[in-house]
Amino acid sequence: MPPPIWQCRGHRFELGRGLLVMGIVNVTPDSFSDGGHFADPTTAIEHGLRLAAEGADILDIGGESTRPGAEPTPPDEELRRVVPVVAGLARRTSVAISVDTSKAEVARQCLDAGASIINDVTGLRGDPDMPGVVAASGAGVVIMHMQGTPATMQIDPHYSDVVAEVGAFFEERLHALAAAGIPPVAVCLDPGIGFGKTLDHNLTLLAHLEAFVRFGRPVCLGVSRKGFIGKLCDRPVLNRDAGSLAVACFAAARGAAQVIRTHDVGPTRDAAVLLNAIDQARH
Repeated sequence: MPPPIWQCRGHRFELGRGLLVMGIVNVTPDSFSDGGHFADPTTAIEHGLRLAAEGADILDIGGESTRPGAEPTPPDEELRRVVPVVAGLARRTSVAISVDTSKAEVARQCLDAGASIINDVTGLRGDPDMPGVVAASGAGVVIMHMQGTPATMQIDPHYSDVVAEVGAFFEERLHALAAAGIPPVAVCLDPGIGFGKTLDHNLTLLAHLEAFVRFGRPVCLGVSRKGFIGKLCDRPVLNRDAGSLAVACFAAARGAAQVIRTHDVGPTRDAAVLLNAIDQARH
């Protein structure tokens, strides 16, 4: 199967040319890792520009925390947080801008402000207007699997076969989005590590990520500083970057992930360069 193309409005990513690095810019007061650090738009824009300079291919702007137990953010507040940052970054960098939202109006205004990708933790199921907004814009989209909602997802998550069930979700979503006018070439898949999964579920998904190659779509892996790394390594949130990078490299080296979503862009970019160089030497 040829490497997938990911079409995101004016950005066309050819995944056979190496990993894409998606840098995280949280403009929330309560995200699990860096909540409050970049809540001011000027600070958030400068942080995004630093990540671009470190080698980010995509900047993912989030105005609503999706940490376990998080409650929804009102749309007006989310718009207040993210639109100035998206607009400011769009004026100052050519790096693709993604917006981490499940609200159609937030997506619409951010796309108007210069975003190219919508990263929706509900897989475009949380707002009935979201598929239409994405389809009309020609934006790329990341559809993530989540059992429950951020407020409930870690309350006794259960699967009979987590890999098969996540795969069935991707299959259903790809068909539903195509029917809504969003072609597969615009879609990236995210198995949702840590979103409605136990430690064992997370490890099983990581061990079998290759199962999702069959869809012919890029896989986005978001493990940066997540709780399962802290449990296994006995590290607090801000000391989990080495573990995060190890997991990303494991997945990328097996061809099971093409997009790495991370707080730690510079080292992830270095790892991507080395992995690509080693892979090229095999051919």
